[in-house]
Amino acid sequence: MDGGVRLPGAEAKKLSAVEGLKAGSHRLRGRLAEELAEGGTQVSEDAYNLLKFHGSYEQYDRETATARKQAGQEKDYSFMVRVRMPGGRLTAAQYLALDALSDRYGTTGLRLTTRQGVQFHGIPKGDLKPAIADINATLLTTQAACGDVVRNVMTTPAPIRDTLHGQLDAAARMLSSALLPASRAYHQIFLDEESGSTDEVEPLYGATYLPRKFKIGLAAPTDNTPDVLTNDLGFFAICDESGAISHYNVAVGGGLGMTHNNARTFPRLADIVGSVPAADLIKVTEAVISLQRDNGDRGDRRRARLKYVVEDRGVDWTRETIGSYFGRPLDPALPMTPIAVPDLLGWHEQGNGLGWIGVPIPSGRIDGAVRVALREIVERFASDPIVTPQQDILLSDVAPADRAPIEAILRAHGVALADDLTPISRWTLACPALPTCGLALTEAERVREPLIAKFESVLASHGLSQERISLRITGCPNGCVRPYAGEIGLVGRVPGAYAIYLGGDFAGTRLSFQLLDRVKVVDFDAIFGPILGAFATDRVPGEEFGDYCARIGRAGLLSLAGRAEAA
Repeated sequence: MDGGVRLPGAEAKKLSAVEGLKAGSHRLRGRLAEELAEGGTQVSEDAYNLLKFHGSYEQYDRETATARKQAGQEKDYSFMVRVRMPGGRLTAAQYLALDALSDRYGTTGLRLTTRQGVQFHGIPKGDLKPAIADINATLLTTQAACGDVVRNVMTTPAPIRDTLHGQLDAAARMLSSALLPASRAYHQIFLDEESGSTDEVEPLYGATYLPRKFKIGLAAPTDNTPDVLTNDLGFFAICDESGAISHYNVAVGGGLGMTHNNARTFPRLADIVGSVPAADLIKVTEAVISLQRDNGDRGDRRRARLKYVVEDRGVDWTRETIGSYFGRPLDPALPMTPIAVPDLLGWHEQGNGLGWIGVPIPSGRIDGAVRVALREIVERFASDPIVTPQQDILLSDVAPADRAPIEAILRAHGVALADDLTPISRWTLACPALPTCGLALTEAERVREPLIAKFESVLASHGLSQERISLRITGCPNGCVRPYAGEIGLVGRVPGAYAIYLGGDFAGTRLSFQLLDRVKVVDFDAIFGPILGAFATDRVPGEEFGDYCARIGRAGLLSLAGRAEAA
């Protein structure tokens, strides 16, 4: 229904400015076409917000901003462009085309995202339209890669050639296509499509789209690399005896963004509310989206995600309301195998006589020698790349005879492979943060390596060098690298200091808790040393670090760290 209807009991409140902008934007057009044609280096605030729906954010170099202001110059503006690619899948030809676009538009290589996408940073305003058009020429799109709509649909990246993985891949592609906005604004502004009817409707999203971004992930329980429970809507595949997906367990209400010092905002994992036959995947997805469309908070964007509807109304209300949109009650949740996260790096068999190699890409940044190596491999061996939720890349469909030459190319360019890394390095995520992200409070990517070295030293001193621990570093509390769902989360608080979160589990089924706030990096050894030392000596057999922290609890960990007064 275009415009949506709030269910009884939904509060009426003053709408945010962005809601007014969407309502008056003529289905996401605004003055974007005119502003892009006007020249200059930046866009208006309205255009900034509308551009998100088309896959782009305006950014500026925060490190030069003060000096340029003092010199009477405007900020160094540029644009980030994000590619929508369900499940992280690319063909060899598409990857090579995206790589070439980085040279054409002078960007700093490719950036792999934690939602299995590719981003370009540093595109000038004058190149924005041709860059997006060139991305579409590869049969990819940037449409709805950002904005108050369904973002890139995630699924397990492993290119295993069996029925389960084939169905997950097909489901992610189907949802991604079906949930694109109906508006032709994107095609008219960036691809020069002629204007058509002025009576456009958005049958699913309504006149003002969703209250906030909406994220979807699908996975098998045995491969939760997409961190399904951190999504607004998640699906765990349930297979029949033949190995085909017969049903999905439906999880609703996940999301990790929060605001420091605002107790009304918080990270949350999704609740499994029931199951549906696999044939009803799109129908139940539309039901959950409709619930959020009609009941999400459109007055306070900091509290506009679906997780707050679930938290405020309750899981039972959520389940029943989904059923009202779905047309019948959801079936009870089905038993699942334990949720786990496998290691996809290194060499693996696909099941069809071919294999894949998972190549670690620190912070997802493909530039320099690693970019040259990947381009040579994809050109020579036509391997189809897949982006993982850990910002790494899987090179698929490798013949046995090609393994040695591929590994030789990577070695020749000095690319670190999986076996070269310690587990802490292998499982560390870091967001871009400074200098381009406007939300960053401190560093993340640029301190990744020194922080890993610090943890490696502490772990080695306690005989834990080979211990698998997930570390996630973010420059602000919005959670782009899912810090609250890792075993150790370092969340940017103020310049040079972080809030420390501990106690999440490796499989992504339990949130961490805040241990300390505003901790400087120089104090990490004094805090983590005693905690990791106690873990090494006091853990129960088979206990992982996050489980140990959850068992000891915040007060116990603070006591170990000599910070009992903080409790």
